Amino acid sequence: MEKESRFTYSKNVFRMPMLLIFLMWFVYWVEIKWGVNYLSYGLYPRTFVGLRGIFFSPFIHASISHLVNNSIPIVVFTGILFYFYREIAFRVLVLGGFFTGLCTWLIGVSAYHIGMSGLVYLLFGFIFFSGVLRKHYRLIAVSLVVIFLYGSMFWYVFPIEEGISWEGHLSGLSVGFTFAILYRKIGPQKVAYIFKKDAFDLLFDEEGNFNPPSKEEDV
Repeated sequence: MEKESRFTYSKNVFRMPMLLIFLMWFVYWVEIKWGVNYLSYGLYPRTFVGLRGIFFSPFIHASISHLVNNSIPIVVFTGILFYFYREIAFRVLVLGGFFTGLCTWLIGVSAYHIGMSGLVYLLFGFIFFSGVLRKHYRLIAVSLVVIFLYGSMFWYVFPIEEGISWEGHLSGLSVGFTFAILYRKIGPQKVAYIFKKDAFDLLFDEEGNFNPPSKEEDV
């Protein structure tokens, strides 16, 4: 039977979302405070210098609304990741973020791609598909809550709105789905219940025929 201690609070459930939020808001504050613009550090597809955006672009945002729209889901999804999938949380966050950026670099339009939304879609995809694939009742419940609250995000993997990096969204969702498959055997698993026979069940054989134990067996 699965140990309940698998789902316990750790400091990273709070620390990691707060660290990401701090970096996002700090970078934006520096831009406003000193009038600098870090857009050139964003991800620019299919150029060598644009590769640096894989590491820098998630922390660069174009406006307060852009920043706020990414802040809430990154807190929710990162907290869920480190609470329910703590064994693989860092791998999903770091490696997943790298491959999301790399895929965006490969397929994106020739423009600067900035913002945390690629990582948001990575975590959204991983959390949702992991619950479905693992068939663990708690993780399925988490998947249902996530899809209920953020299901509309699926629309933004298509080019339905100008100025939004749908390529980054699609990359994040695809990498999240891939990681959910690759790591499906690591971490929480479906609980296998074993039903023990009671006294009544012992009165019947494996084929369902009435076969009470003999007196010698009772002794």
